[in-house]
Amino acid sequence: MTETSLTTMQQETWKEVTRALDRHVHGQIGQAVNGISPIQASLVYLDWLAHFCASPGKQLEVAKETADDVKDAATRLLKPGGCEDHCHDDRRFAAPAWRQWPFNVYAQAFQLTERAWERATHEVPGLNKRHSDVASFAARQWLDVMAPSNLPFTNPEVIQATLQEGGMNLVRGWMNWLDDMQREVRGVPPAGIEAYKVGETVAITPGKVVFQNDLIELIQYTPTTEKVHAEPVLFVPAWIMKYYILDLSPNNSMVKYLVDRGHTVFMISWKNPSEADRDKSMETYRQDGVMAALDVVTRIVPKHKVHAVGYCLGGTLLQIAAATMGRDGDDRLASMSLFAAQGDFTEAGELLLFINEAEINLLEAMMAEQGYLKGSQMAGAFQLLHSNDLIWSRALKYYMLGERDLPNDLMAWNADTTRMPYRMHSEYLHKLFLRNDLAGGRYEVDGQPIWFTDIQVPCFAVGTSSDHVAPWKSVYKLHLLPLDLTFVLTSGGHNAGILSEPGHPKRHFQLQHRAAGERYMSPEAWAAKVPHQEGSWWPAWENWLAQQSSGLMAPPRMGLPGKKVALPDAPGAYVRIP
Repeated sequence: MTETSLTTMQQETWKEVTRALDRHVHGQIGQAVNGISPIQASLVYLDWLAHFCASPGKQLEVAKETADDVKDAATRLLKPGGCEDHCHDDRRFAAPAWRQWPFNVYAQAFQLTERAWERATHEVPGLNKRHSDVASFAARQWLDVMAPSNLPFTNPEVIQATLQEGGMNLVRGWMNWLDDMQREVRGVPPAGIEAYKVGETVAITPGKVVFQNDLIELIQYTPTTEKVHAEPVLFVPAWIMKYYILDLSPNNSMVKYLVDRGHTVFMISWKNPSEADRDKSMETYRQDGVMAALDVVTRIVPKHKVHAVGYCLGGTLLQIAAATMGRDGDDRLASMSLFAAQGDFTEAGELLLFINEAEINLLEAMMAEQGYLKGSQMAGAFQLLHSNDLIWSRALKYYMLGERDLPNDLMAWNADTTRMPYRMHSEYLHKLFLRNDLAGGRYEVDGQPIWFTDIQVPCFAVGTSSDHVAPWKSVYKLHLLPLDLTFVLTSGGHNAGILSEPGHPKRHFQLQHRAAGERYMSPEAWAAKVPHQEGSWWPAWENWLAQQSSGLMAPPRMGLPGKKVALPDAPGAYVRIP
C-alpha cells in the first residue's frame, strides 16, 4: 500500500473521528435541551430584537395601541362586571372569582401584556415570517409560565380552596407532585393509567394476527355479521403512535364500529423499534409495511380491491404508496381514506417551528447515539403546542388544588409512547418537513419521482378544526388535486376529532363531496358555505365506504390459506412492546 493511500485513509479516519465527536457533543446538548437548539433560539431572538430596535415607527405603534388597551381596560374595570366578557375569552380566567378585585386587575393586565407582545413580534419591518412566528411562540410560552392563574398567591381559586380546606389542597398537591416525579424517574406511567391494559380493557376487539415480519403484525378482525362488504378495509396507522387508538374501548372503537356494520377489517400494528432497527427507512415502511400488508389482504380476500385508510403519518405513507401504485399500474385499491394526514407540509402548523436544520441536527445527533428517538423526547414539543391544556392547567389542578383527573382510555393510550428509528425519522424530517419533496414532485421511489395525480381512486379526507399537528387547511390541500374527493371538517383536535364515535357529546362536522375536475374553492369559502351537521362523522364515512363497495358476500377465511406458523390473537405481540 502506497504512502499516498495511507495518507488518504488517515484523513478519512480523522474526519470520521471529528464527526463522531461533533455528534456526541450535539447529542448531549440535544438531551439537555430536549432537542430545541439554543443557538437557533438565540439567533431568532437577536434577529427580532435588532429589527424591532431599528423600527421606531413599529415601537410607537405598539406603545400607542397598548396605551389604548390600558385606557379601555381601566374604563371597564371601573364599571360593575366590566371584566366579565373579556375574562370569559380565556379559560384560565373563566371562574367567577376572577371578576372580583384585585384578581380582575391581574387577569386584565396579563391579557394586555399578551396582546402587546403579540403586536411586538408580528409585522416587524425586515423580520421574516418564520422568525416572527418563532419569536411570538417563544414569548407566549414565557408569558404562560407567569400567568396569574399559575401562581398560588394570585389565583383566587387556589386561595379560596386553601382557606376552605386549611391548606390540605396544597398537601395533596405536594403528594401528587412527589408521586409524579418518582414515576418520571422510574419510567412508570402516570397515576391511574394502570387501569387500562392492552388486550384486557383496551384493544379488545376479537381478531387474529395473520402475518408478521420484522416491522409489522397484520391483524384480521373476526366478523360479526353473516354477510360482509366484498372489499376489505386496511388501516395504516402512524408509527408515531400505537394503533389501538382506533380500537380503544368497545364504545369508541372505530374497528368494532366497522366490523359490526359488515366490513372485513385489517389493521397494521407497527413494531416499536429498538437500536437494532436504526437503519429502517421510509422505503422500508412502505415496502415491509403498507405493501406487505396489502399483499396479504389481497391473498386472504382475492379478486377484490381494498379500501385503504391512513391516519396521521400513516396517511402520508399511504399517499406515497398509492401514488407509487398509480405510477406503476397497480390497481388494487378501491378507495383511499385519510384522517388528519398531510401530503403538503407547507402549512404544517406550529410544529414547523421546531423543524429547521439546527433542530434536526440535534435530533439526529441524539438518534445517532441511541439508534432511535424516544417517545418522551417527542412529547415535549407536542406539549408546548398545547401548554395551557397539557402543562399549566394540569399543574394548577394537580399540584395547587390537589385534585386528580381519572385518566380515560385516550389518556392511557397517549401515555403508551413509541420510538422512531434513526434513519426513517431523519428522512421524514428532511424530505417531508424541511424540503417538502412530496408536494414538490421530488420524492423518489425506486429511483423515480412520484406525484399525487397518479392516484385515481375516490378519496375521503378528514381534517379536525383545532389540529396543531396537521392543521385542517393543510389537509384541505387535497382539493388542489383532480380527485373525486369527499372532505370532512370535524370539531376536535388531532386525536379527539378522529375519535368521534356516535353519541359523543358536543361533536359536529361539515361534509361536502367534490367530483374530480370541479372548480377549486378556498378553505375559508368552503368553511363558510358548507352547513354544519350535529353528531359524529363516522356514519357518513361508513356509508361512503359501503357506496364504494361492490356488494355483500360471505365473510372470508381468517388468515392465509395453508399457513402453519402459530401467530397470536389480537391485539398481537408488537403492540405490547414497551
